[in-house]
Amino acid sequence: MTELICIVCPKGCHLHVDEKNGYTVTGNACPRGAIYGKKELLHPTRTITSTVRIEGASIPRVPVKTDRDIPKEDIFAAMKLLDSVTLQAPVHVGDIVVANILGLDANFVVTRSLEQATDSD
Repeated sequence: MTELICIVCPKGCHLHVDEKNGYTVTGNACPRGAIYGKKELLHPTRTITSTVRIEGASIPRVPVKTDRDIPKEDIFAAMKLLDSVTLQAPVHVGDIVVANILGLDANFVVTRSLEQATDSD
């Protein structure tokens, strides 16, 4: 039996996942917790959030995230892709920064719009 804390919502239910009985989940307050508990043991995934360099904006970095979860084992390789990225202002929420990360059908997208800086910025 594996014990987990659910991260689907802020409640943080204490889950018990029974691997010997078809990954049965107990301790969840909602159906999403049961799905999370089973998925976390069989195929854990995460959404990645980070920042990348941007030129021509009022600040030097812009936040980005994956537009869907990717397998946990691919996080470091995906993050390495961001090392060489430098965007040019303006950028808008939802703009794709890196498409089809590692062939996983997920993209890094901008999560804050930044306009081109003016001389007064």
